[in-house]
Amino acid sequence: MINDGFRDSSEDERRAEIIARLRDLYPGTARELCELDFSTPFQLLAATILSAQCTDKRVNMVTPKLFESYGTPTLLASADIVDVEEIIKSTGFYHNKAKNLIAMARSVLEGGGELPNEMEGLSSLAGVGRKTANVVLSVAFDKPGLPVDTHVMRLSKLLGFTTLSDPVKIELELNEMVPPRDRGALSLRMILHGRAVCVARKPRCHACALADLCPAFIALAKD
Repeated sequence: MINDGFRDSSEDERRAEIIARLRDLYPGTARELCELDFSTPFQLLAATILSAQCTDKRVNMVTPKLFESYGTPTLLASADIVDVEEIIKSTGFYHNKAKNLIAMARSVLEGGGELPNEMEGLSSLAGVGRKTANVVLSVAFDKPGLPVDTHVMRLSKLLGFTTLSDPVKIELELNEMVPPRDRGALSLRMILHGRAVCVARKPRCHACALADLCPAFIALAKD
């Protein structure tokens, strides 16, 4: 049922209510909401690289063996690429992923062996872009970081958070809607909601707790 009261309220109030409902639906910190398995920030970075075009469930199936053999920068940097490819093959694009993993580990060693804990350092590593860096910042280091993936982009538009298409610009817009400490959790809540309810191919609008505040659903309900 559409809540006319919220439709007449300000955009800031509407967005704040959506964010509050997402927090209620998916409580916890970014670390608690993350579905990738890892023991160290370095392992999270490796798992995040593997998660490109792949489900977290599948990544979690291959990382135990990967981390058992190559769970540190030193071990992964000297790994046999064919062996890494064989371990991660089921995650897809395994040639490029294996190459990126080993190059990333070598970059970490060249930087002194410690994984950077800020955007500039992380994004300077081989194979690491802004989205991946934001995952590590928010989940592993409990720092402000808002990863914008396809779920976040799609939900941001459907929920009326943005009209933009550039991930960095969307990130900056979303940053203004929550305190810095909540940025990573907001991203993960939107991802979880996109996976469970606002599914791209067949959104479950009538089971969505955000429907009465969602411009996309309200427009659909008018038709």
